[in-house]
Amino acid sequence: MVRVLWEEYNRPVPQTRPRPSRAEPREVVELRQLKERQPELAPAVDLQVALIELQRRVQARVPVPWIEFAPDWLKAQQAAGRPLLRFEEIPLDWTDVRLVFRQTADVLRRFEALEPADYRALQALGRDGHSLEPFVADWFNRAADPARAGSPPDLPVAVSPEALEQVLALTLRPFLERCAEAVRQRADFSAWHLASCPLCGGEPELATLDPQGERCLVCGRCTTEWRFERGVCPFCRNDDRSLLPSFGSRDGLYRLEACDVCRRYLKTFDVRAGRRHVLLAVDSVATLPLDAAAIQRGYRG
Repeated sequence: MVRVLWEEYNRPVPQTRPRPSRAEPREVVELRQLKERQPELAPAVDLQVALIELQRRVQARVPVPWIEFAPDWLKAQQAAGRPLLRFEEIPLDWTDVRLVFRQTADVLRRFEALEPADYRALQALGRDGHSLEPFVADWFNRAADPARAGSPPDLPVAVSPEALEQVLALTLRPFLERCAEAVRQRADFSAWHLASCPLCGGEPELATLDPQGERCLVCGRCTTEWRFERGVCPFCRNDDRSLLPSFGSRDGLYRLEACDVCRRYLKTFDVRAGRRHVLLAVDSVATLPLDAAAIQRGYRG
């Protein structure tokens, strides 16, 4: 009996394999590589990584909505230039929305992308029961359905409109991306020729050139992509090539296309040179030097 107990006591303890670390999102991997190549972009990269991690946490809890539309209704919407998504179809859990709103403000303030007074006001707005809801609806409908937006609600706190717009856009992105996932496989946007997003009405934040040299625009709100003709300003439809200056990055990945009529610009990612799909979170940071160059020349994004 003693011998048995002794052998049992001295039996080797099986070694448990350490759990493999969770793979980082492709965007985070690319951003870390960008930080190594261009250390001057480190603050912007760190801010973007923090925002990605926050948005992925909430997106994991957001259900993919069931958005149904008849083909005839889809054609009618596109013919009238009206985006498909309606505010009521966004799967918003207001507890989550308020939490992400406050946490987004936290991240921006930590990286000094928000003024202290704006940060305090936004935190108060995000904690104040249902006060945030009309601002979310107004922000969405101003682009998607202006007839429903009406007059903007009065702010209960003193906050700059630019700060509120920035935090709302970042807060709603995980929810709108879920809607884009639901619609992307079932909607045909080939008949859509406007520069605003066919899903949510947002403006393009970036353009891409695909392997065939066709241009697509990428929505800054929901990341939906749609085709748009080259050689035309997406903001004012100027097609005079002599009034559409452009210049590119040294590596050939990016171009900045400006317009001397409306004085706006849009950055373009060349898929042929990048050999990957566009990553909005990465490419918007990688092109910050192009933003600075455009602003110095008097253009605005």
